[in-house]
Amino acid sequence: MREPTVSFVLCIENTGYPASLEPRKIYQTVEDVEANQQGLLRVIDESGEDYLFPASHFIPVVLPKAAEQVLLGVG
Repeated sequence: MREPTVSFVLCIENTGYPASLEPRKIYQTVEDVEANQQGLLRVIDESGEDYLFPASHFIPVVLPKAAEQVLLGVG
């Protein structure tokens, strides 16, 4: 079994989810192929849990390895 891909997105809109998402904040995603096919992203939100949100609320970002490690609590 392969390890899930870690990726990050930048929230650009929180319409409908003001308590869960903060614009201009980077969030970690959880791989979910079925959700992606429906235009959704599985994102770890402010509660620390993963939920589905419209993909249109985010843009993908590529971070330096050091920044990823900080966000993941590694190192």
